[in-house]
Formats: sequence, structure tokens, C-alpha cells
Amino acid sequence: QVQLVESGGGLVQPGGSLRLSCAASGSVFGIVLMGWYRQAPGKQRELVASLSAGGTTTYADSVKGRFTISRDNAKNTVDLQMNSLKPEDTAVYYCKLLAYPNSASLPREYWGQGTQVTVSS
Repeated sequence: QVQLVESGGGLVQPGGSLRLSCAASGSVFGIVLMGWYRQAPGKQRELVASLSAGGTTTYADSVKGRFTISRDNAKNTVDLQMNSLKPEDTAVYYCKLLAYPNSASLPREYWGQGTQVTVSS
């Protein structure tokens, strides 16, 4: 049973920083990518950043230059360093794992429960 648990959310002033962490437990056959998504009230969930198993990173245009995704293979965590935060970054942030559950299956998505990030003065 794969579980993803996010941490690190909270309230921060504009211009501040937060670091989100996603801890993965359980076993899969192979990881395709891990990433962070966010969903603001009344809006669709959107990609923030992703990191493929091969090390390729993808960022939403709105966070390029401010956010950095990284992975610690030894700890099975994927982090999102968020700097220069803006009120429009306010959202629930979700961790996602795309992985093969076993050698005979197509990749499937696993999601964490989300962590709230609020950027406000």
C-alpha cells in the first residue's frame, strides 16, 4: 500500500519562503515521476513542479525561478522549496507519485492528502 504524506504547509507573508516535503511509503515496481500540484478555491488542480525518474524537472510558468523541486532517494521524499511567495500561490498543495505498481500493470497515480499554503500579510 503506497502512502504519501505531505508536510510543511502554513501561513507565510508575501515574499517569504516555505519548504514542503512529501514522504512516500510502500513499494512499487518502478517510479515514473513525482510531483507537486496545487488547487486554489474554485480552480482546477494544476501542476506546480514534477521530477522524473531520470531527473527531468518541469515547472509551471508561474513558479519558474521561485520554486525548486528535489528528491532524496535515501529518505523517499520529494521536497518543494518555495521562495518569493505571492498571494496567488495560496492553495492546497498535493504530492503525486506516478509509478508502476508491478511489472504487469500500467502506471498509476498516487496522491497525498494535501497541505494548505496560505500567503497573506
